[in-house]
Amino acid sequence: MNKPLLTSSQAIPGILDIDESESGLTRLKITTATCNAEIYLQGAHLTQWQPAGSDPVLFLSERTAIQPGKAIRGGVPVIFPWFGARSATPNSTRTDGPSHGFARTAIWQLASATTSGDNLHLTLTLEPNQLSRSFGYDDFLATYKVTLGLELLLEFSVQNQSQKPIYFEEALHTYFAVGDATKITIDGLGDTEYLDKTDGFKRKRQTETLLSLSGETDRPYVNSTAPIVIEDPAIRRRISIAKQNSKTTVIWNPWAELTAKLADMPPDGWMRMVCVETANVGENVVCLAPGETHTMDARIIVVG
Repeated sequence: MNKPLLTSSQAIPGILDIDESESGLTRLKITTATCNAEIYLQGAHLTQWQPAGSDPVLFLSERTAIQPGKAIRGGVPVIFPWFGARSATPNSTRTDGPSHGFARTAIWQLASATTSGDNLHLTLTLEPNQLSRSFGYDDFLATYKVTLGLELLLEFSVQNQSQKPIYFEEALHTYFAVGDATKITIDGLGDTEYLDKTDGFKRKRQTETLLSLSGETDRPYVNSTAPIVIEDPAIRRRISIAKQNSKTTVIWNPWAELTAKLADMPPDGWMRMVCVETANVGENVVCLAPGETHTMDARIIVVG
C-alpha cells in the first residue's frame, strides 16, 4: 500500500495537525474557530465534522475497524468508480472488484491545505495505482476538495486523461447523526421515482411530500436534483444538503434486523443514523469524454 506523501510544512499550527492512528493510518485533525473535524487519507474519509455550538453532524460506528485496507462504517465514504456491486458498462463487461469501488480504501494524497477566514480548505487527490489499473482504470485523476467551517462543502471531481470515454458511478455516502431515526422526516423527494432495493429493485414513486422511516430503507432516487432537508425533532435541528451535478439521491437505513447482521455496527446504530447520499448511480451513470472533467458537490448546513 502506498504511503501518503506528506511534509511537516503541510500542517498548520493550531488548525491542521497530521499524525498517525494506532493502526498506522495517516490522519488529519482539524481545529478551527468554527469547527472540529477529522479526515483519514485512506479513502479521503471524513469521519468527523462538528460545527461550533452544534452536536456532531456525522455518525461514526463505534465498532468500525479503522485499519489499513478496511472500509470505515460512518462519516463520508467516497464511492468511486462503481456503486455497490460492479456492473458492466458500454466500454467494459467486467463485474469484478470490491463493493463500492476502490477509492474508499485507496491512499489519497494531500495536495494542499489553506485557510480563508475561518474556513480550512483541503485538496486531496487520487491517481491510478496498481489496484485501479487491475480493474481497468488507468487514466484518470480524482480530486476531492473539502471546505470545513460552519458549513461543509464537498467537491468531488474526476478528469478523464485517456483517449476514450470512461463510465463511472460516484457517491458521497454520507452518514448523518440523528437523535432518533424513527422520528425524523426527509424533505425534497416528493413525487420522485426510486428503486426499492428492499423489494426486488422495483421502480416506485414517492407520493408523500415528507419521507418518514418505518423499516429498512435502501432507495436510489433517480433524476433527483432537489436539495434535501433532514428534520430531526429529537435533537431539535435541521440539516440541509444542497447539491450540484448529482442526479441521484440515495437514502439508506439498515433498521434493526439488518444491523444485527453487521459486525461493524452496534445494535442501536440504526436508530442514530441515516444516510443521505449525493450520487450519480445506475441510470444516472456518468459518461466522461476524453479530456473532460466532471465535478459533483454537496453543501451541508446545520440549523438549530
